[in-house]
Amino acid sequence: MTRHLTVLGAGAWGTALAISAARQGVAVQLWARDAAQVAEMQAQRRNTRYLPEAAFPDRLALTADFDAAVAHAHGHGGLVIVGTPMAALADVLQRLPEHVATLWLCKGFEKGTGRLGHEIARAVRPQARSGVLSGPSFAKEVALGQPTALVAASTDNALAEQAVDVFHSDSLRVYTSNDPVGVEVGGAVKNVLAIATGIVDGMDLGLNARAALITRGLAEMTRLGVALGARPDTFMGLSGLGDLVLTSTGALSRNRTVGLQLATGKPLAQILQELGHVAEGVYSAATVWQRAQSLGVAMPITEAVVAVLEGRLSPAEAVGALMRREAKAEG
Repeated sequence: MTRHLTVLGAGAWGTALAISAARQGVAVQLWARDAAQVAEMQAQRRNTRYLPEAAFPDRLALTADFDAAVAHAHGHGGLVIVGTPMAALADVLQRLPEHVATLWLCKGFEKGTGRLGHEIARAVRPQARSGVLSGPSFAKEVALGQPTALVAASTDNALAEQAVDVFHSDSLRVYTSNDPVGVEVGGAVKNVLAIATGIVDGMDLGLNARAALITRGLAEMTRLGVALGARPDTFMGLSGLGDLVLTSTGALSRNRTVGLQLATGKPLAQILQELGHVAEGVYSAATVWQRAQSLGVAMPITEAVVAVLEGRLSPAEAVGALMRREAKAEG
């Protein structure tokens, strides 16, 4: 059994998984770039900045030394998890030796390049064993030990099984998948669709509208994923439908919160300043739409979200434009 884990990135989600694994007896090192943050976490034995609700188990150690953190896991046949935002994934992967197997947590398309995580990894570490850990999960609930299910996806089955070995517990079920493309597309697109659902709910358009938007959003997500080489059935799983429902309807969803506040007319810049955390859908929406356009994939909900985020349409105008689209067969 894998008894050593390193998590690179001490945001809410990386911290939550570090807590969950340490609670099961795994020796965990949580790395943060900011030495001052590490010192504070060591003193408080919790991440007061991002996850103040959950105390650290005894087997969770902290460090600002990147090389030492990697050696902690790799030197004992353990697992390295990258818990940074998507914008930092390439930089962190480039710092890792090629022989270190890695799973990442970030969800989205890289701004500017439009790359998914597996495409970034293939470019910077083409021979490395890698994959993604995703699924419907709020960090706070995982850290508090509430029941959650995730999926570890990699073309390297042994790596996916290693994630099961580290994280699977009475409160956290981990499934495996050999379709990392589908898992990544689901994790990226659901953030954009959650903004749309937040707008619909913020405008008080009703439960019928919410159900329609989630369902048609799932169709958009699937079309894009299949065009990128994913399997259609992946989108009926945890990282597709599961994560979409959670992020679109859960009160802890940052992307849904952005949509709710956009519906009130609040400026996007003010919303993001008050949020205090990264809402990946804001940063990846335009990239998702550009990627879809390049592949000839129709994504009208995503297009409408981009128009609202860029200030070209009001939320009411965006909803109207969607409802006025030409009727078509559902399939």
